[in-house]
Amino acid sequence: MKMDVRDSEEDRERELLLFYKQQQEWACPLHCTLVGDVAIGEGVMRYFMTTIISKLQFGFSLDLGRMLGHTFLHDGPHVTGLSPAVIHVLFNGDPEMATVVTEDCPDLHIRSIIELLEHEDLTPEQKDTVSDLSMSWDLPAVTKTNRRWLHNKLLLHAVVGRTMRQIKQLRKGLKDVMVWPLLTSRPDVVPLLFPKMAEMQFTPQMLLEKITWPVEDSDDEDFDTTCRITGFLRMFIETASSGTLAQLLTFWVGWEMLPPELRVEISGGNPSYVLHML
Repeated sequence: MKMDVRDSEEDRERELLLFYKQQQEWACPLHCTLVGDVAIGEGVMRYFMTTIISKLQFGFSLDLGRMLGHTFLHDGPHVTGLSPAVIHVLFNGDPEMATVVTEDCPDLHIRSIIELLEHEDLTPEQKDTVSDLSMSWDLPAVTKTNRRWLHNKLLLHAVVGRTMRQIKQLRKGLKDVMVWPLLTSRPDVVPLLFPKMAEMQFTPQMLLEKITWPVEDSDDEDFDTTCRITGFLRMFIETASSGTLAQLLTFWVGWEMLPPELRVEISGGNPSYVLHML
């Protein structure tokens, strides 16, 4: 995979899409190159994985299965907030058995229409609005006796039915990168690829437990300085909000995900880049 950092953002997105639309041996080792930048090694891989997930969450969705597979294999960031119902169907679950809640509906306008069915009484205008939506999806108009049934059908179609093409595309991409057999044989691995939003809420203790601090050296004349600096960092972490901790992690490792270890090292004026080291 190659990207020229001197290109416009639109051109870089086009190159990324072009790479994932090609016919390739997707299970082969991935090599990334940044043209126009001196960076090499893990920093380049981290940049690519962060860019891929950013585009998936806030930009295009084509070939997302291959992209997700690569970030998973290379210990990159993950897409959060995917509906459990979509994940259920993705792994060959029966759509009719999927558990769907109103918050899973990504279209706020459609969600507001479906929520009308949760009211005790509907005005004639509200009934027309609901019926227009249901009939456009080949479902009957709303009546007094079918409101709960229609609510569930509309919600299921809004969350799962309208995304079946993307779900199939995602499944195919995961198969192309050869992570599908692992995910289907080890259901406990699926939450690692698709974590829940609640699992991405960070606490000071979560970060502190991962940090390896500088080792005390009685012969080090600058040890007092080291203690003072690390003390400031510890105090910052202990008093930071979950959002601030997420920003710190992004600065530290490149994305909002806790690695197995975080290291702190006090250096001079010429620090070198080491993954997971601050």
